[in-house]
Amino acid sequence: MTNTEPGAGASSTQGLTRRPSRSAATTTFSTEVFDNEVVPSSLSSIAPILRIAKEIETERPRVAYLCRFYAFEKAHRLDPNSSGRGVRQFKTGLLQRLERDNASSLASRVKKTDAKEIGSYYQQYYEHYVRALDQGDQADRAQLGKAYQTAGVLFEVLCAVNKTEKVEEVAPEIMAAAKDVQEKKEIYTPYNILPLDAAGASQSIMQLEEVIIHIVLYHSSD
Repeated sequence: MTNTEPGAGASSTQGLTRRPSRSAATTTFSTEVFDNEVVPSSLSSIAPILRIAKEIETERPRVAYLCRFYAFEKAHRLDPNSSGRGVRQFKTGLLQRLERDNASSLASRVKKTDAKEIGSYYQQYYEHYVRALDQGDQADRAQLGKAYQTAGVLFEVLCAVNKTEKVEEVAPEIMAAAKDVQEKKEIYTPYNILPLDAAGASQSIMQLEEVIIHIVLYHSSD
């Protein structure tokens, strides 16, 4: 994975690996900007990645680092020239965080490679959280939706890391899990007009007369 490193002034093009070498002392931006998902509007699609990184950081620091690295790469693809409002500062701050966390997260890595680390965590998350939650007697649909979104992002990061490390084959069990996650993500995607997902049309709130009228009027205006 290679990208253009954002500088505080004019941008400079350098190859960026998962072991950034530029001294973090050259920038002073607060790490809170991405810990709190306060990202520039033009980079809003990376907010879920940073949220996930923060949530899993205590449990698996290296996986959190890989998520942030992927978010940095995605931010650069979205705005390579850092022309959007606040983008240059944001990218520089995120790079500073990567430089700061690389060594410590690497030291805490459970597996021998980053590809095995993210693959191991993905399987663990899917088996012990997503499936367990889905098979529960009283599954929280909002919680399930978030779990499937998280699993989907983790798989994106996994694929990016595998590409970097030239891992040509993904384990069959991971591919099976990813397929299941993709299907379920679509089921649990919330509607815009009501806090219900596509599988929740039969819930009691959907049978209320005022809700039915609202839906009919909404669709008739299309």
